[in-house]
Amino acid sequence: MGYTTKQSTEILDFLRNNKDKHLTAEEVYYSLRQGGSNVGRTTVYRHLERLHDDGVIRKYLLGDGASACYQYFEGSGDCHKHYHLKCLKCGKLLHAECDFLNGLSEHIEKEHDFVIDGERTVLYGVCGDCRRKD
Repeated sequence: MGYTTKQSTEILDFLRNNKDKHLTAEEVYYSLRQGGSNVGRTTVYRHLERLHDDGVIRKYLLGDGASACYQYFEGSGDCHKHYHLKCLKCGKLLHAECDFLNGLSEHIEKEHDFVIDGERTVLYGVCGDCRRKD
């Protein structure tokens, strides 16, 4: 990963502490700035790409012009084996290890000759915590 700077350590620590979320580069940048860091926006973008290239974080391209999202996963590389559920209110990322969804993947492959990429599959909704708050 090359040499380590204070800012790169801040970025990586922030991602580790938020590993249950998909975060955009802007969210990382603003959160670090609010926490007192003087990290620059360009540094955040550059470092996120480096961490992705090094296999430390995952990058999700969500389409429709949305910004890419990143998730820390080093040491937990089984994300390709299950779906992800993202809360539209709080941004929490849940890992859905579910026989029903696995069966759906098998059905789609068998009946429609199409293989779903679980690593990139994100279902959007509202988590239980946020629903209970409403």
